[in-house]
Amino acid sequence: MPLITAPVIAPEVPPVIPPMEIPGVGYATVTYIDPTGTRWPMTDTSANWYALADGVSGLGAAPYTLTSDPHPRGGARLRHAQAQPRTIVWPVLVKGRDHTEFQEWWRALARAFTRTLREGPGLLEVALPDGRIRQIEVHYSEGWDGRGQAATGITWDSAVVTLWCEDPYWVSTTPVAVHRETGAQVDYLVPYPSVSSSQVLGETTVMNPGDVDVWPVWTVTGPASAITFTREDTGDAFTLTMADTVHGDLLAGETVTISTDPPRVRSDSGENLIGGLDWPGAVLWSLPPGDTLVTFQLDGAEAGSAVDLTFYPRYETA
Repeated sequence: MPLITAPVIAPEVPPVIPPMEIPGVGYATVTYIDPTGTRWPMTDTSANWYALADGVSGLGAAPYTLTSDPHPRGGARLRHAQAQPRTIVWPVLVKGRDHTEFQEWWRALARAFTRTLREGPGLLEVALPDGRIRQIEVHYSEGWDGRGQAATGITWDSAVVTLWCEDPYWVSTTPVAVHRETGAQVDYLVPYPSVSSSQVLGETTVMNPGDVDVWPVWTVTGPASAITFTREDTGDAFTLTMADTVHGDLLAGETVTISTDPPRVRSDSGENLIGGLDWPGAVLWSLPPGDTLVTFQLDGAEAGSAVDLTFYPRYETA
């Protein structure tokens, strides 16, 4: 007797989108991620919408405003360079098999971009063939108008979208993480004079592979009673004394997270501990490009005490 079986459905495999040659970037795959997390591939020319390479701008180095002082012998001296918001301009083509399908995609893309003005920024993601991925937060500014020419707006049309980026730098999607943990503690005199190993206390060189400063996030795991982080090249430092907070000393397994931009200190139970920093002298310092010597110091550290430093490198260009 033949047996009736359910059909075997192969798992859906996401399509491989070939990279597009983009001026100033080279071959790359571009994706727009709207505030809901929906991903819109922008370089898949087989789709009903895709970005056009001709006319794209704003993917290069960030714009700057320079402040200078006149020099008595002529010319001027640069006092300060301030990075400005970035504007990205990118033409987008939308098409459909008929007018109804075209309208559906046209309106869906318009909603995906303009919702950034109400629900928070979207992300423009550039993926290079070597696996590197960089993102930048974007807000819709203008341009979703269509050509307004004969034959457009029926089954196809294009818009020149302008995206505004409050932070002009591109951010890697791969974090850099540094972990240091205290080793087992031993009695100094038993069985003979010795020193406990500890990776938390001491100096560590942190490498920032990006183009500009980054503002790291620190996570400290107890036990610990006070936490001091020092950037050795500038002497900038900050100390969090747990006894000066509503939490008290960190016990084994408890954590506190210190964000340097914006300044924020939270326990793992959500308590605001920013008052425990040594204000007004505390400097929540950044990490410049390249190698930086830093010092971690945990008072009251025991086996299991640890420090984790995390940041995402930032770049001038896509």
